[in-house]
Amino acid sequence: MSAILVNNLTQKFGKFTAVDKLSFEVPKGSVCGFIGANGAGKTTTMRVIASLDYPTSGDVSVMGYDVINYPAEVRSLIGWMPDHFGNYSHMTVLEYLDFYARALGYSGKERQLRIQEVMEFSDLLAISDRFSDKLSKGMTQRLGLGRALLHDPEVLVMDEPAAGLDPKARVELKHLIRVLAEEGKTIFISSHILSELGEMCDHLLFVNEGRLVHQGDARSLLNHGRDSLSTIYNVQLVGDPNQLVDWAAVNPHVEFVEVLKQGARLKIDSIDPEKAAYVLSRMISDGLKISDFHLEARNLEDAFIDLLQDVNKPSNQSLL
Repeated sequence: MSAILVNNLTQKFGKFTAVDKLSFEVPKGSVCGFIGANGAGKTTTMRVIASLDYPTSGDVSVMGYDVINYPAEVRSLIGWMPDHFGNYSHMTVLEYLDFYARALGYSGKERQLRIQEVMEFSDLLAISDRFSDKLSKGMTQRLGLGRALLHDPEVLVMDEPAAGLDPKARVELKHLIRVLAEEGKTIFISSHILSELGEMCDHLLFVNEGRLVHQGDARSLLNHGRDSLSTIYNVQLVGDPNQLVDWAAVNPHVEFVEVLKQGARLKIDSIDPEKAAYVLSRMISDGLKISDFHLEARNLEDAFIDLLQDVNKPSNQSLL
């Protein structure tokens, strides 16, 4: 059974089409990453799934319930964690969760027990008396997750939950998501941190300009459009890294990719190690003081950028 089913979803705002005949499904009990550049239609799609917006056309269902005809049933099954949510001044973390637990219909000892369980899971007990609008970004995200979990939903929809978090807070959030996945919850999560989504998700959905352009696991993205005739090398040197940019511009077999703090990423038009050795020897003979030179594995960010470039080529219609 599909936890989330989207069929030909279209959402327009005046003449602007934010989502364009988008179709996909998220299997029950899976963790699905939803990826796209800013303005690709991710948040719009998630708001429709959460029954917060009416689509212009198309069908969307959660656990078999249509979001338009059965919004109450959908909201009872779904936990919605938006990228930004409101806090209330002079309301503590405990009072905040108690307010929402009451709104969800919990009362008496059942309400107290449920709040206690959520606070323990989200690691909020130590800050229960802190004002909810005076928390750090990481603590605020944990509070948002706790609020979304109060009614123990089967499906959790998370819009950019790791945005703005420091490394420690991202690790903590990733751990909580893994625990929820092990409990069998379906998790639909958007993020710009592709490496972390690759680790957490069973499969990934990529959208561009409101359309689905790729779906599969992290490996399928890494293999998409892979150039089997070239390799990327990370080159570090002593001195101004722009020396590598200038050098690559006038030397054959080498293409500049990205400047780094102490060097650059360069593409060599061969997978032959001897060609790489030749390029390295040329650099040294030309006076570049190379301190490190190593083959770089392709990452998800590179693969995603390549995917978007392929999609946006006028002659490429196969992915549209």
